[in-house]
Amino acid sequence: MPHPYVRRRTVLTGAALLTAGGHSLAGAAPAEATSRVLAQQRLDERLIELTIDSPALGGPGRVALLTPRGWDRRRPHDRWPTLYLLAGGDGDHTTWTTMFRVQELAELHDVLVVMPGMPLFGFWTDWWNHGRQGPPRVRTYFLREVMPLVERDYGAGSRRAAAGESQGGFGALGIAARTPGLFGAVAAFGAPVHPIRHPEMWLSGAKFVGVDGYAIFGDPWQQWKAWLDWDPFRHAKGLRHTPVYLACGDGTPGPLDGEDPDPHIPGTEKWVALADDDVVSLTEAVCAQETRLLNSRLRDLRAPVTTHIYSGTHSGTYGYRELRHALPMLLTALGRRPRR
Repeated sequence: MPHPYVRRRTVLTGAALLTAGGHSLAGAAPAEATSRVLAQQRLDERLIELTIDSPALGGPGRVALLTPRGWDRRRPHDRWPTLYLLAGGDGDHTTWTTMFRVQELAELHDVLVVMPGMPLFGFWTDWWNHGRQGPPRVRTYFLREVMPLVERDYGAGSRRAAAGESQGGFGALGIAARTPGLFGAVAAFGAPVHPIRHPEMWLSGAKFVGVDGYAIFGDPWQQWKAWLDWDPFRHAKGLRHTPVYLACGDGTPGPLDGEDPDPHIPGTEKWVALADDDVVSLTEAVCAQETRLLNSRLRDLRAPVTTHIYSGTHSGTYGYRELRHALPMLLTALGRRPRR
């Protein structure tokens, strides 16, 4: 994050009955949205920003839409295949268009791209809040508010794929694993995918940006069941029939890194001491460890997984490259022929 927590990346995840393609998907988004649009702004020919009143977040949420060809002339029942791109730990819904320039991808001209934001370090999780529950319920916001809204009013269809960077990758994988069949394919880039293995990392990262990490999942030694319940690795069986693309740097310097190193995060000294000497991005090195574990688990389950581990850090722009690597898989799930 110049660290993902400071810049544009960070980590971690986000239920009713949805009928898609004639199949009931237990735990998926309901048919009726529980939010309403407060404002809609067209930013350019294809890009629209929505501000929605979100009971789940306890306040407004923002969603960017990258619209496909013909969208402005849509009829009430027109639907497009939909790619959901989840924000990293900073929660910024504009990252995918500003940093990763998804609008430049010709392959997405006939796809509706939905890019919801979330609160800082929201982890795409319904927060434990020290036992009180309540907002922010980030997973509920996505499944019960954003998805039903864009499917009802903005042409999103039942062919869906999802991807995310850092916490967004955690969210995409976690939601896909806990609601099998919701997405036809899922991708995660530089994501913490087995956070209960390194709880000090994510609690320290939250504190570093001024967030109470214990409010998200609870104390990992007292509320360990909650940590397990949100852990994508724990729910890997739910991905057995979903194509998965995993990508992560190994924490060593790579070709897409800037000059500024990831900052030291107090509380992570143990993992610093255990890291190899050439590791300059502890966050990415830990994400790589978790990615390897999930890859092995999915392979044991004979799930369709592709994994790319490379030299690189958490604050580099590798999500730009890895999304393009994952795009053929995502497009195939959306019923679109990848470009050769």
